[in-house]
Amino acid sequence: MDSLLSIIPKIHREGLKFIFFFAFSALIMFLIWTPLGWVGLVLTIWCIFFFRDPVRVTPRDEKLVISPADGVVSFVGPAAPPQELEMGSEGWQRISIFMNVFNCHVNRSPMNGTIIKSVYRPGKFLNASLDKASEDNERQCLSIRNEQTGLIGVVQIAGLVARRIVCDVEAGDVLKAGERFGLIRFGSRLDVYVKADLSALVAKGQTMVAGETVLADSTRTGPAQEVDIR
Repeated sequence: MDSLLSIIPKIHREGLKFIFFFAFSALIMFLIWTPLGWVGLVLTIWCIFFFRDPVRVTPRDEKLVISPADGVVSFVGPAAPPQELEMGSEGWQRISIFMNVFNCHVNRSPMNGTIIKSVYRPGKFLNASLDKASEDNERQCLSIRNEQTGLIGVVQIAGLVARRIVCDVEAGDVLKAGERFGLIRFGSRLDVYVKADLSALVAKGQTMVAGETVLADSTRTGPAQEVDIR
């Protein structure tokens, strides 16, 4: 029994109803036609995999900004935070992390801090890998502050397949680095906004691990570090 439990991932509560739906559908498919049932079983296993919520070991240095999502860095460079966060339009850089349908979609706080603003904005469902998704797509925006790093922005962006953003926190809540705060269902993106003078420690194309990969260090300033990811 212990060995079986060790290979079954912890599941985020948001996924339970979907897993039940896929599993029930697979049962019906088996009754209709066995090969169709196997397709339903594969989809059920994928759904379990999608909503997995693994344990992560987060660096405890309060000067670090940690990746809030699994996925691949799709953009690092100057960009203005969403207007609704009221963080100003100058002096920021954005690190975008694209999550495909096979990534873990549980989102984690990038640092210790207090949530200053939490704003939801409806929008389109363009491919989240496109740069204009930052402006046009449905999104949930958070700004977080601590004494070491100051203010940062974290934006959950719905994608082409995603149709629901889950955010379990609100203004005034206090988060620890690596603490879960929500997820986005079925493919999406996370944008992190940090001060332009902080040196980003990741590069476009690099794979991120939520709650573990360091995005930036508030004690290091200057241009982004060049990283060879070949």
